[in-house]
Amino acid sequence: MDTEAAAADEAARHTPEPVTRPSEPPEAPRPEPCDEAVPPERRGIAALSPGYQVVAGLALAGVALVACVHVLMVFLHVAPSNTLSKQHGALVDEWIYPEFEQNWKLFAPNPLQQNVAVQTRAELRADDGTLRTTGWYDLSARDGAAIRGNLIPSHTQQNELRRAWDVYVGTHDAQNRPTGLRGTLSEQYLRRILVLRLDRLGVAGEKDVVERVQVRSQATTVQPPKWSNEKVNQKPFYREVPWWTVTSRDVPLDSGTRVRAGSGAAGTGEGR
Repeated sequence: MDTEAAAADEAARHTPEPVTRPSEPPEAPRPEPCDEAVPPERRGIAALSPGYQVVAGLALAGVALVACVHVLMVFLHVAPSNTLSKQHGALVDEWIYPEFEQNWKLFAPNPLQQNVAVQTRAELRADDGTLRTTGWYDLSARDGAAIRGNLIPSHTQQNELRRAWDVYVGTHDAQNRPTGLRGTLSEQYLRRILVLRLDRLGVAGEKDVVERVQVRSQATTVQPPKWSNEKVNQKPFYREVPWWTVTSRDVPLDSGTRVRAGSGAAGTGEGR
């Protein structure tokens, strides 16, 4: 009996005690789905009542309209003289002065309101010594024809002749006398362009010699639109430069143009 009791005590000592696990917290109850969706919060004008929304909309439209009118009036005030500013000048002045007076002008210098065409002609000496003068060639019209319909016109076609003439006019007085060093350089530059263009046109025969060239501009005022009552003088205005003697310094190196002998600076002479 003692042996059985001792065996029972030994088995009880080796039997592992049961492990107690902490109890899990009870699951929180899930909220029941709401049948009606909560409307989003309205802000700004949308938060106002319909009556106030109409008032706010009219106020914003009025502010936008006044702002557009103000921008238009300031533009007409600072822009160069045009049909609208002439027709509504008094109204523009009443709006601008004295609170919104501007002391600057848009587009300085004023954009051209004329079509300016640069034309040239040449005096040729034949092999037998006789002289003849060509007719006037409208170089600007030829540049315009080359640009028209061309999606990628060259810088030469667009600006070479136009800028050369603009610089010449800006550096010479009314008597075509240079007003400084740039005047002399602009004259040489323009003369070389004329000789190059005449060579491309083939105005000289195989044995002809280019003695002199002459250039002039033809300015015509741009015709106003049909809805305008403005009247302008459509008569062309010409500015003609005296003849220039051509030398070898005025001829491009890759040109076959024959010119009078001499490499000095070309002089200005009177027409024969």
